[in-house]
Amino acid sequence: MDYNQEQKQDRKTLLWAALAVLLLLNLVLVYFIYHEKQENNLKDDIITAKTEEVLLTKTKLDSISVELDNKIAEIQKLGGSVDSLVALKAQLEKDKQELKNVNNFATANYNKKIKSYESILNQKDSEIAQLKQELGIATSKNEELSQQVSGLESERNQLNDSVSNYTALNRELAEKVNIASALRAENLTINAVSSKGKERDGGKYKAKRIDKLRVNFKLGENAVAKQNQKDIYLRILDPSGAVLSDMATGSGSFIHDGKELIYSSKQSVQFTNTGQSVDIFYGRGGIAMKEGTYAIEVYSEGFKIGKGDFTVK
Repeated sequence: MDYNQEQKQDRKTLLWAALAVLLLLNLVLVYFIYHEKQENNLKDDIITAKTEEVLLTKTKLDSISVELDNKIAEIQKLGGSVDSLVALKAQLEKDKQELKNVNNFATANYNKKIKSYESILNQKDSEIAQLKQELGIATSKNEELSQQVSGLESERNQLNDSVSNYTALNRELAEKVNIASALRAENLTINAVSSKGKERDGGKYKAKRIDKLRVNFKLGENAVAKQNQKDIYLRILDPSGAVLSDMATGSGSFIHDGKELIYSSKQSVQFTNTGQSVDIFYGRGGIAMKEGTYAIEVYSEGFKIGKGDFTVK
């Protein structure tokens, strides 16, 4: 009996000891949980405070950026140099980008930068005031110069009017001389030449008897015209108004009144002011000529100097 009672007593002792250990472990666990929660709360408070500082700093930098843009625009308008401000703006944008890395954020460093930016902006206020003063002086001088220039402009306008009148008269005279110097193709005739060399006149020809056309005229005497080499262009227009031409046999183009015209044949002559006779030939190149009336036009030195017509039966 005594032995059993001792065993029961030992079991009770062990049970209480185990309960005591469990209680101690629970107390330790509760302590660590509480301590960790306190640390987490402290970390959250630190992060929250740091985030607020970052946001506040970003707001200040944004405000400085806007003011910096205004200063750049104003100084440019006043004609000052903005190179240093442009470089400063680039650095400011770089600082704003670095704010995204919250872990490396240091309030003290950014406060120094903000003070530096504000100091430079204050200096630029003084520079802007000086530029405005200089501009005011320049404006006053410009007004004096403008009055002087206005007087000179009035004199120049009067002179320009005189020159314009003289130029107009001179141009009118030059145009009259130019027109007077135009050549004239007189007594223009168109003869048909057969393949055997037989020539027919009269102005009406059978198509099968036309191998070539000979256009003849006299250059009227003109004392105003220069006695030099003259290019004379012949245009032959069929009944539909198309120009007869063959680039392989000497046809081409020339400019008349700003437009490009096709010519059938061309002849260069030395103008001698003696009423000289000029022949211009055009070969049809084996192409049959349609029936109807054909127009002849003669040009030289920008003028139409003669015309005529013939009929193909």
